Amino acid sequence: MTHMTKTTDYLSADQLTAIREAVSKAESLTSGEIVPLLVAQSDDYREAAVQAAVFIAAALALSLALIIHDTSVWFCLPVTFVLYFPTLAVVRRLPRLKLAFTPAVRVSEVVRQQAVRLFYENGLQRTRDENGILIFISLLERKVWILGDRGINAVIPPERWSALATSLASGTRQGRLTEALVGVIAEVGDILRQHFPRQPDDVNELPDLLEE
Repeated sequence: MTHMTKTTDYLSADQLTAIREAVSKAESLTSGEIVPLLVAQSDDYREAAVQAAVFIAAALALSLALIIHDTSVWFCLPVTFVLYFPTLAVVRRLPRLKLAFTPAVRVSEVVRQQAVRLFYENGLQRTRDENGILIFISLLERKVWILGDRGINAVIPPERWSALATSLASGTRQGRLTEALVGVIAEVGDILRQHFPRQPDDVNELPDLLEE
């Protein structure tokens, strides 16, 4: 695990309040359930930490070998081994360094799997009208997935959400997460309103914001 495990490492209380208020406003016009879910990161990337530690420890050992003019394997290997463990401890506290040692395809798949898992774990498939929608943001990776339940997917193709997810991911990378998310929530609410207008007996079935 890393020290960066809370969404509050990224967002202030005021920002979280603004997101909740945006959801409440959007849901006032639709029976759809909009759930932004923020996670600090989608994985610990332990294999990347090992790879990074080996690479860095070996580079440090080689640098030291060049300084003392002893580049034999009998010097480099033991020094690499000795340096590996403290290097690993440091790497584990640097999530972005671990990402640098993780293929982009692997990162995307990890985030997708996490989004799908949390969609079901948080009950978005159990709303009365099957119209729950998850806006999943993995903050470390700066990636976004928007997933709709069966009722939504029956009338709105999942591809409709791709542009919004791309826009939100871009805003996240630019440091405008809150503004971008509030804007996307409003757009999602407008789309849902057209297909799932609010009913007199509507109740708020899901939280307006989830944090992992």
